[in-house]
Order: sequence, then C-alpha cells, then structure tokens
Amino acid sequence: MSPKGMVELSPSWSGMLTRLLRGAGGPSRVSPLLRTRPLSMSANYEEEPPRILITGSLGQLGTGLAKLLRGKYGVENVIMSDIVKPSKEVVQSGPYVFADILDFKCLQEIVVTYRIDWLVHFSALLSAIGEQNVPLAIRVNIEGLHNVMELSKQYNLRVFVHGELLGEYYHNKFGLDFRCLRFPGVISSDSQPGGGTTDYAVQIFHDAIEGREHECYLRPNTRLPMMYIDDCLRSLWEMLIAPDDLLKRRTYNVTAMSFTPEEIVEAVRRHFPDLPVTYRPDSRQNIADTWPEVFDDSEARADWGWRHDYDLEAMVDIMFQNLRRQHQMAETR
Repeated sequence: MSPKGMVELSPSWSGMLTRLLRGAGGPSRVSPLLRTRPLSMSANYEEEPPRILITGSLGQLGTGLAKLLRGKYGVENVIMSDIVKPSKEVVQSGPYVFADILDFKCLQEIVVTYRIDWLVHFSALLSAIGEQNVPLAIRVNIEGLHNVMELSKQYNLRVFVHGELLGEYYHNKFGLDFRCLRFPGVISSDSQPGGGTTDYAVQIFHDAIEGREHECYLRPNTRLPMMYIDDCLRSLWEMLIAPDDLLKRRTYNVTAMSFTPEEIVEAVRRHFPDLPVTYRPDSRQNIADTWPEVFDDSEARADWGWRHDYDLEAMVDIMFQNLRRQHQMAETR
C-alpha cells in the first residue's frame, strides 16, 4: 500500500514514517505553554458501560490497563487481545481473543461479535526494537494502524492510538473520536525490561534485587522523562473519559518526572548501597540523544486536570515493594 493511498498529510511522509516506526516509544518536543489554571473533569458515565477492546494487550501496558478498566466497567466488558498464547492467569482474569491487527476481517469480526465501543490500540514495535526490523515495523506500525483507524471509522468507535498524525487526519476528515497520549519512559514491576531505550530504568531494580551488577547502556548524565505505570494507566483512562468540550486538541503529552541514570542509581542505592554500576553506552544512546530531557505536559494539566502521583523517590519505593513481594511469592511456590 503506498503512503499516498493511506493518507495525505503534512508534515512530510518521511517525518510521519519515522514517528510511526518508533510507535509510542519516544517522546516528542513541544513548545512551552502559558496556561496555568487547571480545569475540573468529571467522568461522563452512560447507563450501559462501554465495551472495550485492547490490542497488543500482553505488552507492558495492556494487562494493567485491562485490570483497571475491568474494575471500573466490569470484567466481561473489557476484551484483551494479542497474537501471543496467553498465560493461565490472563485467561482466568477475563475475556481474551486472538487478534492480528494486519488482518482487517479478524478485527472486524471481534468488533461486531463483542459489540465494541472503545478500541485501545497498543500493538506496535517501539523505538530500538522497531529499528532492528524496519520492514516488520512498517507493517505493524503503519499497516496495522491503518486497519485500526479504518475499523474505528466504519463502526464509529472511540479510539486511543499511538499514531497521532494519522489520528488527527481521521478526526479532522471524518470526525473520528480519536485520542492520543505521548508517554515518556514507563516504569513497571509487572513486566520484564524488553531492551528499549528507557528500559535501563526497569532493569536496575531487577539487578539490585538479584544481586547483579547493573550495566547501563546510556551515559550517566542522559536525562529523560519518565513515569510510573500507575500514573500512565490512570492518565490513559482519564483521557478516554474526558468530555469533548475539555479537549482542545486530540494529542497530549503526559509525564511525571525526568532523571538521569546517575540520579536513579543514587535513589536505588538508598535501598541497596553496594549496587555496582558500569556505563557502556550503545546504539540506544543515539536514540536517547534525539529525545527531550523534559516533557511539557502543561496542556493536559490545564485542559483536563492531569496530575501525577509518583515522583522519583515514591516510584523507587513502590518498585522495590512490588519486586520484593514477587520474589517472596516465587520462593514459596
């Protein structure tokens, strides 16, 4: 499928391709804003709760989001999906279906069968991983995204996707209820680090708990924006339920903190003073160097009242609490 056949947008196709190849894995620069007064936001619940499909739900964000949304809308109203065989725990937690985002009819059947109202699209190859396999990244991050947008347009779904340029086009051209958040690096104890540019900030906790040396692939002074998983998932839900009249745009930045490897090492050493650390920058440093040091999320704070709960110290404390509990449970099995 040619780029022109998918969407005609400015800026250039090459710029759009670069951002889609990286999926939601890298923050984007925004100009400073002057708004300071936050607006209140109240959830606009309908009598019948929405039925929600999450693609790529076995990734870092999907499982946690499914748990959060099932707590609010009911287990049977949130459908997890992926192309990976799920664990027994996932199957027992609620509905799970196979969904290949490159197969339009497969997605169409799910939307019709489960009467889907909202679609949260997480299937993507991110930053460093996507750039290791560009042809696959193009298929997943562009062709798959196009399928999701066409499906959402056809069935009038509220859709949360990572492809902001294509989403803005569908919103402006077809009135699609498209919503998007630019996330920074997301830190969670529920998933293993996958080799992404910001995953050192997850790996360091596992190394500390397991008594290993931490080898960081970024320079010690590389400052990047980050947020804890609970803040990330809550921001997504708040964006999904935000009334249209509060959304002055369809894509927002959200963040919680910015820190360097040496700063998180210092915070981790409050718990593990003897943690050995070495720095060996690799190709991921080149990616990190293109990202902003600080994420400006003042629009989200002003328009729909976004607020984070976890700073660096609080995040480090909760990560070690969770990982220690996980290790204790593993030892008793």
